[in-house]
Amino acid sequence: MWAAIFGFVIVMAVGAVTYLCNRVYRSAFVSKKTMLRTDRKLRVFECVTVVLVAILVLCLSLGYINAVIMVIHLVVFWLLSDLLFYVIEKVRKSKFKYNFASMTAVVVTVVYLAVGWALAHTVSATCYDVYTDKAVGDLRVVMFGDSHIGSTFDGNGFAEHVKKMQAYKPDIVVIAGDFADDDTSRDDLIKACRALGTLKTTYGVYYAFGNHDKGYYSDSHRSYTVEDLVRELEKNSVTILQDEVKSIDDRFYIIGRQEAEESRRGKGPRADIDKLVSGLEKDKYKIVINHQPTDYDSESKAGVDLVLSGHTHGGQLFPIGVVSDMFGLNDRVYGHERRRGTDFIVTSGISDWAIGFKTGCYSEFVVIDIHGR
Repeated sequence: MWAAIFGFVIVMAVGAVTYLCNRVYRSAFVSKKTMLRTDRKLRVFECVTVVLVAILVLCLSLGYINAVIMVIHLVVFWLLSDLLFYVIEKVRKSKFKYNFASMTAVVVTVVYLAVGWALAHTVSATCYDVYTDKAVGDLRVVMFGDSHIGSTFDGNGFAEHVKKMQAYKPDIVVIAGDFADDDTSRDDLIKACRALGTLKTTYGVYYAFGNHDKGYYSDSHRSYTVEDLVRELEKNSVTILQDEVKSIDDRFYIIGRQEAEESRRGKGPRADIDKLVSGLEKDKYKIVINHQPTDYDSESKAGVDLVLSGHTHGGQLFPIGVVSDMFGLNDRVYGHERRRGTDFIVTSGISDWAIGFKTGCYSEFVVIDIHGR
């Protein structure tokens, strides 16, 4: 599957670059009149050089993934702009003196991605209220996921976001995975873990691994090991749960599920949710941390009360979330829903992996007030 995706991306990239070269060639900037040149081959060479140099600058300044995102959006908006002005010219039965389609495409791309950049780098609090008939009283949960430390903020930046979470006076804090990834520096990791250690809660901080936390590369590629991550988290009073259950105040259970991809890393299959809740008192409220929102049917049938997830980044870029919902790539891409008495909440994440834009959602941490009898 990954080979097919990689091949598709290459084909799209080549097509996008070819289209941009063609549009630049046909624009006024490199016309015979403005450049005073009539050599077609020379003009083609100039256009290709301009496009490739621009892409190289973007790659060096923002990373190749963000460069690809920007080029794709520019091509899409340019195609739409070409279509729009083609229709307008047909209606008015004359061509415009200037290439308004090109100018419009560039302006729209810049504005659209600037907003996307702001949405990715500005973290908001999203609040939910959930209700239960169980006699457990109230509990305030602050949950975040997908911080990917070092992506849109470093360790010090994360510490500032922790202060915002603290302002909501949480009873517990839940980390729904992908706290770090392969590109997180050791220094940022330590600073971020220390920031977690400053949280003042009633019942503590609980963490379940995401698919990026343990890395996709060998330890030699990263500046920290999994053991370093575990040690720094535990040093700062974070409870790590891997197919484990903790009782809180004789009212609640926190159930941390092992990351779904761990079986591919030779760690063996994770425990079924039925096994994890077996023997737990039914009158207590059960909160599950499951990084990937992909086991809703089993979790609702098991009778858990609340499932907290991340992983999807809320769809990240429009229309990825819409496509994911259409084809059921996840049980849910973003937000809150209730199935068979179980509440499910998926966060868009407090940051991103590699991509610096969010055009289908915004960065957030989540505040959940649980109300019982």
